[in-house]
Amino acid sequence: MSRILIAEDDRRISDFIEKGLRAAGYTCLTVDDGASALLLARSGEFGMIILDIGLPMLSGFEVLERLRSEGSKTPVIVLTASDSVADTVYGLESGANDYMTKPFQFAELLARIRLRLNDDSDSAPVLTLAHEDMVLDLRSRRVRVGEAGADLTAREFSLLEVFLRHPGQVLSREQLISHAWNMDFDPASNVVDVYVRALRAKIGAERLETIRGAGYRLT
Repeated sequence: MSRILIAEDDRRISDFIEKGLRAAGYTCLTVDDGASALLLARSGEFGMIILDIGLPMLSGFEVLERLRSEGSKTPVIVLTASDSVADTVYGLESGANDYMTKPFQFAELLARIRLRLNDDSDSAPVLTLAHEDMVLDLRSRRVRVGEAGADLTAREFSLLEVFLRHPGQVLSREQLISHAWNMDFDPASNVVDVYVRALRAKIGAERLETIRGAGYRLT
């Protein structure tokens, strides 16, 4: 099943969409700014993009225009609080496959997603992430290291996915909490450390390096 990128800076809306899509069997990743949305959309790892117009850093229109100018054919459903006909026309002419105004019913959004994914027969989203001899299956949420495999909890999976998308990069606890679980950072919390220890037990302690005072890095 296709993987969906959600670009929405209103946490209530993004959580609402993500919860519904996961219940429908889709794998999702949520970002809250246009620059991150553009970077991830360029990866070609998503079969669908749900794109809010009013994003910080880059607007949804800017993200869409850049993607289409670069030849991306990934289906995009635009979300906006504006019901302006001019905005609708501009969005569609910029390359959006569909357009929905807020508030909306999730059942309608899901129907439009399924329709666009069925239309996009050439889409072939990436279903695994790999680094050296470690492979993460995005469908089964199972990691394989060499010949050994292990099942992951939902949080372990989300955390390892972030590391695999940024190999060699030092990631702070704040970044990991934000990108892996869409949570606000609590400096007093040790939740990241707990799940890093759990991951180390499954993939090998030497693969996740502690950078004192900075965070963690997938070596």
